[in-house]
Amino acid sequence: MVAGLNKIKGFDITEHEKSKRIIEIKINDDVLKKLIFPFNKFDITALEYKPFTRFTIAKSLDDLSSNKLSELINSIIKNRNTGCFIVSPNSLNPKINNTFLVKLSTAISHLIGIPNHDSMAGKYYARFYVKHEDKSDSYLRKAYTNMDLHTDGTYVKEKTDWLLMTKLAEKNVEGGETTMLHLDDWEHCEDLFNDPIGKQNFIWGSPKSKNIDYKVEHPVFFEDNEGKPQISYIDQFPEPKNMKQGNFLQRLSDALEESKNKITIKLPVGSTIIANNYFWLHGRKSFKENKDLSRELLRIRGFFFKL
Repeated sequence: MVAGLNKIKGFDITEHEKSKRIIEIKINDDVLKKLIFPFNKFDITALEYKPFTRFTIAKSLDDLSSNKLSELINSIIKNRNTGCFIVSPNSLNPKINNTFLVKLSTAISHLIGIPNHDSMAGKYYARFYVKHEDKSDSYLRKAYTNMDLHTDGTYVKEKTDWLLMTKLAEKNVEGGETTMLHLDDWEHCEDLFNDPIGKQNFIWGSPKSKNIDYKVEHPVFFEDNEGKPQISYIDQFPEPKNMKQGNFLQRLSDALEESKNKITIKLPVGSTIIANNYFWLHGRKSFKENKDLSRELLRIRGFFFKL
């Protein structure tokens, strides 16, 4: 487990009730108050147009922990035994609003790496709604369909080491919980990882809404530096070249969704979850139908700093 839990002043750090692999970090009110001034120095447009400002607010956050927060979250996200953490304000108030949460998410992400350009939004982050009605071309916004377990960045050229998601707001929501599965807890990982089909190159495309005008090729499974399984997979975007690849993907999909070791987490508004994208899979349960349903999310994904 990660050393240094409960040892950063102004931050309450515990293991999540659903899994010891997930670390919860609560930011106390006094730290939040001290963040308001440096965060107000830059509006959202400045953060979008001037990348160095993102590091300025990241430093403001880390300074309030005597630089211990960056050390902790990097040790969590890169540790195979954990690889996931949740950051939440201790309490929400009118000053801890959507704009503040975008800046907090930006600061957290810039303590672990560099965000990839999000082509769907045309920025380093994406904000999007899940609502009752949807005419999009992917599962991302379809409220009444399960979003099966997957990783991000399967269809882009850039490396996607980590994923950050923040729940900015929601109303009239029942269901829609986050699902998570660590590769080392997946009962069928060894069997599928050892199937040579999973090491073949698959073609990965994307729908028009992603604004990507190319396709990529890569295997579903690969190894880390210690020979342990890593995965890059989503059910909607692979284009199997033959029967063997198609049947392999079906086996993989069934084995993931049937896993008894999936974790279901209900994230409060204001919470940010950050996971290692190559050994954690994530998904979302369907919502209960409601014509007034609304959830707003923020997404940042990127790669680790190069040492």
